[in-house]
Amino acid sequence: MQKFKRVVLKLSGEALAGDKGFGFDDDVIENICSSIKKLHMLDVEIAIVVGGGNFWRGRSGAQIERASSDTIGMLGTVMNGLRIQGSLEEMGMDTRLMTAIDMKEVAEPYIRRRAIRHLEKNRIVIFSAGTGLPYFSTDTTASLRALEIDADVILLGKTGTDGIYDKDPNLFDDAVKYDKLTYKEILQQEIKIMDTTATSLAMDNTMPLIAFGIDDPSNMVKIFTDEQAIGTIVKEKF
Repeated sequence: MQKFKRVVLKLSGEALAGDKGFGFDDDVIENICSSIKKLHMLDVEIAIVVGGGNFWRGRSGAQIERASSDTIGMLGTVMNGLRIQGSLEEMGMDTRLMTAIDMKEVAEPYIRRRAIRHLEKNRIVIFSAGTGLPYFSTDTTASLRALEIDADVILLGKTGTDGIYDKDPNLFDDAVKYDKLTYKEILQQEIKIMDTTATSLAMDNTMPLIAFGIDDPSNMVKIFTDEQAIGTIVKEKF
């Protein structure tokens, strides 16, 4: 059983698409938001960083420059943030959507102190538009925001797996799951759990991470309520 007061929950855009592979799967989103509500009711302060891969990935725009392609992806994360916000508020949750790209008619601009104050007031904060800069992933955003708001841990929701393995468990029957890993081991073994920038940022600033399976959204609650360890915990050292 883990005890953390403030967390950053990293959700991929693909997690919101479910088996559809693109756009929104309403049932999947409702299940995810229901688990977020249950986690919040455990007196956990929650900030969410959401990706945009269910609409666009920056590296997918081969016919346009990378900076423009990344910006399209950042706008996709805003749509995802609005969708999550809508479901959470329908469930009675008090939320704030903040964007790293100014669009004040849609959401608040990201201001570190304001974000922390929202969390202190028991609001769920959703960070969208990545870092606001091209060439940085939403994984890096999760590491950066976690450090900025003084979070206790990053909860990394992964699709298609229940933790970190030595190789893809969907392709290899003999894949071995790690219960614990250091960031240095992830970098040395080139394990693709987050990009290297995000991993290095978390490692250099001793930010712990728990990778868990988001295909069963209740796992995020079990991290806090089950005696048995859920997912894989990553730290600078053990």
